[in-house]
Formats: sequence, C-alpha cells, structure tokens
Amino acid sequence: MGQVVLRVGKKGAIYLPKRVMEELGIEPGDVLVMRVTEGSKVVLEFVPDPLTLAIKSKKWARTSVEDFERESEKEQEELYG
Repeated sequence: MGQVVLRVGKKGAIYLPKRVMEELGIEPGDVLVMRVTEGSKVVLEFVPDPLTLAIKSKKWARTSVEDFERESEKEQEELYG
C-alpha cells in the first residue's frame, strides 16, 4: 500500500482511511497498539482478536481447542516475542 497521510483532529483523533482498514481487516472496535520508536516515529500495529477470527473464519470454527491454543500461542510469540 505504501505511505498514507493522516491529519490529526482537534482532540488528537486520527482516523484510518477506509482502504487501510479494508486491507488490514480492521473493523470499528478492534484494538491497535501504538508505540513511539527512536527518532520520534509512531508505529501502529493491528492486534487481531482470536475470538473474532474464530467466528469469521470457517477454518477456526472447525479447529479443536488444542489446535486453537497452539495457534494462539504462536501468534502471541510472533506479536510479543
């Protein structure tokens, strides 16, 4: 997708463009993590909710509890190291 320019509102609100939300699968109410890195860069990361993924995806709906736990642990390791 490349670079996207955003404008900060009067109360500090930042709105994600619809195309960004669609590309990342973000919906209203989803959680994003924001961190500031060296050089004053702001990074936003989408944190998918495993339960929402389970409901939306037929693959997850047919997965055993053990498989779901294994995938959850794998995702957490990728996100948080």
